[in-house]
Amino acid sequence: MALAPSRTNGLSTAPERVAAALRDELLDGAHPVGTRLREEELAERFDVGRHTIRAALRLLVENSLVVHERHRGAVVAPLTKRRIDEVFDYRKILELGALRVALAAGADLTPVRAAVQRLEELARRSPNPSWRDLTAAHSAVHRAIVAAAGNSHVLSAYHRCEDEVRLLLTFVRPDFDAVRLAALHRELVERLELGGEAAVEALDEDIEHGGRAALLAALRRAEDAARMLGR
Repeated sequence: MALAPSRTNGLSTAPERVAAALRDELLDGAHPVGTRLREEELAERFDVGRHTIRAALRLLVENSLVVHERHRGAVVAPLTKRRIDEVFDYRKILELGALRVALAAGADLTPVRAAVQRLEELARRSPNPSWRDLTAAHSAVHRAIVAAAGNSHVLSAYHRCEDEVRLLLTFVRPDFDAVRLAALHRELVERLELGGEAAVEALDEDIEHGGRAALLAALRRAEDAARMLGR
């Protein structure tokens, strides 16, 4: 199931509420990659039983935010080249395919421009908004692109990777601020509105250079730092 933000009142069970609160923290980068999420500490913090914490952690595993490691239990999902490639290949299949369908049908891209305008407004209100708010606005732009295809199955498939993409983007937080992200997506929507293969190429460049390449560079920096510490 897709987790709603913790402020949503419609969450019906204690595990859902705990999972949503932890999700918000993860998407804000509060728990670094590899952090162990200890059941006993979480149970005390949220004032619930450990069975509730286990159920909440299972929900986070389903959303690819947490993994279970042998002898360690639940940990924040690691950043690996394989994971980056799998997530961004998945994004390309969905987003580029959806855009081609939308363009062929002459779909209205006004919702995409509106999502970019909301991203720009966020950047104007604060040069340093919460990372969770910034990635939510960024995600809304790409969700609008997928939604333009008018295919509920494709949109549902995209929903399943949104939180994982947002978690991955916490690793490139130093490389993007709100103003830069808004400017990049203003340029993107202008190129999308040109239509044809130029639009598809623009989206492909955004996913590859603005996403995959930035994450792979962050991974290399982390690996270099780990090697230096190991010397």
